[in-house]
Amino acid sequence: MQRDLAINYMTTRKNHTCYGMGIGIMVLDDAYPGFPGDVRNASAWGFPIQYEIAKGVDNYTLVWEQDKTPCREPIVQAAKNLERMGCRAVAAECGYFAYFQQDVAAAVDIPVFMSSLLQVPFIQQLIGPKNAVGIICAQKRFLTNTHLEKVGIDLNSNFHIAGAQDEYGCPQFDTLWDHEKRPEIPESYYDESEKDMIRIAKEFIAKHPDIKAIMLECTGMQPFARAIQREVDLPVFSWGTLLDYAWSCVAHRDYYGHI
Repeated sequence: MQRDLAINYMTTRKNHTCYGMGIGIMVLDDAYPGFPGDVRNASAWGFPIQYEIAKGVDNYTLVWEQDKTPCREPIVQAAKNLERMGCRAVAAECGYFAYFQQDVAAAVDIPVFMSSLLQVPFIQQLIGPKNAVGIICAQKRFLTNTHLEKVGIDLNSNFHIAGAQDEYGCPQFDTLWDHEKRPEIPESYYDESEKDMIRIAKEFIAKHPDIKAIMLECTGMQPFARAIQREVDLPVFSWGTLLDYAWSCVAHRDYYGHI
């Protein structure tokens, strides 16, 4: 591929230190692995990624702790660091970062995608008012009305929520993210996770036949999105669809063809 001939002159962009950057993603200050497709695994994405750790914000403090006030400053600072680096947009790795969508959006001058759940109002427009979005999250007990409202979800609109770990059971996720159950070195098996996610989606839809689209909240669920879709034959949204969309907005592609 030749260079872009339209790029002939350059000048400092705001106060950015790096150029040609992509999506800046803040990750939890927590050591656990992710399969390709997981937001914290950089290998499968088709655009540049810059990571920044939200220092002191781990799975427990973000998800389990009721008082999330201590998380706000390091999360906002991580976003500012990514912006200063030159990232075109900022995102996060966990859907529960939804709690801070508005805080981060107010703190930086680049687009902010703090939760995969931002897609829910959009999905509702696609499937019509008589149908529902099926949200599969990691733990239903920790996904509060505040999380939903912060990303623009109308609490009186049509959606259902399923907790993969605490409601339907997904042991392979427990060994990654449940601080009470996971081993000293977090681990997981892909094939077992895929079986569980397919089972959960099928049982969830059987329980709520009005579900016409699936929304995977969790960072570790999109590696199994295609397998889920193959089995339930519904549109499936995830962190993957959100980040692909985010990149297309901030680095719009050109079009080459013929008439």
